[in-house]
Amino acid sequence: MDKKNDTNVVLGYMRYLKLERNYSPNTLDAYRRDIQKLTDYLEKEHKTVMDVQLQDLQNFTMTLYRIGIGPTSQCRILSGVRSFFRYLMLDGYRPDDPTELLESPQTGSRLPEVLSVEEIDMLEESVDLSKWEGHRNRAIIEVLFSCGLRVSELTGMRLSDLYVDEQYVRVKGKGSKERLVPISPRALHELELWFVDRNVMKIKPGEEDYVFLNRRGAHLTRTMILIMIKRQAAEAGITKTISPHTLRHSFATALLEGGADLRIIQEMLGHESIGTTEIYTHVETSTLRREILEHHPRNRKSI
Repeated sequence: MDKKNDTNVVLGYMRYLKLERNYSPNTLDAYRRDIQKLTDYLEKEHKTVMDVQLQDLQNFTMTLYRIGIGPTSQCRILSGVRSFFRYLMLDGYRPDDPTELLESPQTGSRLPEVLSVEEIDMLEESVDLSKWEGHRNRAIIEVLFSCGLRVSELTGMRLSDLYVDEQYVRVKGKGSKERLVPISPRALHELELWFVDRNVMKIKPGEEDYVFLNRRGAHLTRTMILIMIKRQAAEAGITKTISPHTLRHSFATALLEGGADLRIIQEMLGHESIGTTEIYTHVETSTLRREILEHHPRNRKSI
């Protein structure tokens, strides 16, 4: 069974949902996106829907977990996957249903909280722009959400890492691996406002290239950003227990809910390395950029 035949089977399943189950266009769209997440994952593993065993589905579920997708969203995705494999068995494509023993995550289990786009907006709107660090803090929140960065990646971000015209930032992640991450117009706008204030600061020698600085002109620490995020959550009336990592999970969830390819999300989070030597070629041809522009909420809204 090859990928083309997999595609035909999925099309048959969608026809079944439309004609025999009479699902609405919105429901069909949701099922299509969920099955696409699975087939994209299987393609990377060089498997087809006919090859799938319980272990493959458990690994798929773990991949969702690792990128920060919450239990409720996982349950919804797995519900669509179960429906698909029941169809394959009932229609004679498969002799078995590999989802039969697949466990759903406990919706009460503890995972980092996720913020909605509206809550991110509340967080940013709670920032007091009359204070010197106001625009800086808004830019930090927006860059974390728009780019899905680890807090250590944000504190280490340098001006020389920003490719403003191409709308990319070069991120130095774990193990000194580098990746290119598209940065939204909204995030670039917030950075521009911060740079107006930054340009009149007295900066410590050796710190000139860091994007985010404290009032003494030195680059920020992880603890400083954690304290700021918690303070802003309190100011915004957000009762969830959040941290800078919450914005990273919120980024991944927003992309997944928007229909982005699971592999692209993994790459954006730095789970896979992307070569950065040919940056301008990469900017022109990147699937990554197209996925983010199409599926991240900050690129679907005007600033």
